[in-house]
Amino acid sequence: MDIFEAIMMICFGASWPASIHKTVKVKNPAGKSMIFLWLVEIGYISGIIYKLHRPDWVIALYCLNALMVATDLFLVNKYRRMRERGELK
Repeated sequence: MDIFEAIMMICFGASWPASIHKTVKVKNPAGKSMIFLWLVEIGYISGIIYKLHRPDWVIALYCLNALMVATDLFLVNKYRRMRERGELK
């Protein structure tokens, strides 16, 4: 059954590189919800904790996805602060 969980994680994870790329390219986090990103991050962290108790190779996908969401969270927060300070137009 791990294969189905892996497919789910790959499908969910496929969108994060595009989201990160858009955030870096546009430098405008308008429309991105910090609450949504945090909920997704908490979900991935919960999956990692579960996998630590029942280890298998799918934990790598949880870690990769959590890292990508954390990157997007960092960038969104960074660009919001920069816009508030007037450092970005």
